[in-house]
Amino acid sequence: MFNNYKEIVTKAIIGKGKKTFKNEYEIDIDKKADTVLGCWVINHNLKGVKDGDYIRINGSYDINIWYSYDNNTKTDVVSKKMFYEEKVKVRVKDNSSLNDDSEIIIRSLKNPTCIDVSNEDKTIKYTISKELGIEIVGDQKIRIAVSNNEDDYDIIIDEDEINKEIDKQVNVNYLEDKNEDKQ
Repeated sequence: MFNNYKEIVTKAIIGKGKKTFKNEYEIDIDKKADTVLGCWVINHNLKGVKDGDYIRINGSYDINIWYSYDNNTKTDVVSKKMFYEEKVKVRVKDNSSLNDDSEIIIRSLKNPTCIDVSNEDKTIKYTISKELGIEIVGDQKIRIAVSNNEDDYDIIIDEDEINKEIDKQVNVNYLEDKNEDKQ
């Protein structure tokens, strides 16, 4: 019954992947830190672009580190805007390819968080972990089965022609003709 196929070109996800990134950083502070009391990350922004056969992800976030100093009698917060660049290769599905028309969608699957922090004199070392999801959207050709007995063309009905045909068949003197038959 289905032995004819039609091909349709549509937008589809042609590649998808996720990766966890762990990056180590250092930040210098004005005072000798005694204890790091907290570290948090806010305002995460990111986007991805095609870079050859790779996806380049550029992002930024604000890091805030709360620490004590002066024999743990005072506290301060150091803030810094951090920029990062990650480069990944995402495998695309069969019969697809990464090209300039491909749309790159990057999602933060796990927001950046500080997973380790230590201090040494006037330097705070910290590790940020984040999980990013990458989707590549591109043109994909799909084949669908269609029934053999289906006509590809609809019959076009011209309403003006139908109205003319009806007008030809209408007897405008119908009532008069009926009255004459009765007499």
